Amino acid sequence: MKPVDPEMRALLLGSIPALRAFAFSLTRDLDRSDDLVQETLVRAWTKADSFTPGTNLYAWLFTILRNLFYSEQRKRRREVEDADGVMAGRLTALPDQEARVELSAFQDALSTLPANQREALVLVGAQNFTYEEAAEICGVAVGTIKSRVSRARGRLVELLGMTGPDDIGSDGATLAAMGNP
Repeated sequence: MKPVDPEMRALLLGSIPALRAFAFSLTRDLDRSDDLVQETLVRAWTKADSFTPGTNLYAWLFTILRNLFYSEQRKRRREVEDADGVMAGRLTALPDQEARVELSAFQDALSTLPANQREALVLVGAQNFTYEEAAEICGVAVGTIKSRVSRARGRLVELLGMTGPDDIGSDGATLAAMGNP
């Protein structure tokens, strides 16, 4: 049995909130995102000896999570989906306040973005990775990440009917994704 490394354990536990947020942005399903985070942590723990100390642990973990997600996606292509949205419609609840309405509208708009743009926007806008770190996680050039983020932000402004920064809602997810503090 592998000895417990308290420092690695603490770092992995501390990364859970960020991993959950990223996983949810990819899956848009709480159960699937939690499973994805759990599998990421298991892989990271079992492969901890392949992590290079002094490098960005979050980038390493996000890369593992992203690779697991896309592997899962390839497997799921053969599964039947809720194409007409009947099941999803039964699971929704009406928002009861303005921030929830704004967040719901933002999430709907975010879900219409192409996966590569949504992924880049979440990494840079919500997870605060640098363009360079996001590029490394996604395995693309820095310019590609910048372009994806720019196109995603522009499309969100368009989808949400905004004319400028003053139109951005008050919820943290919208503000972060649009590049505002």
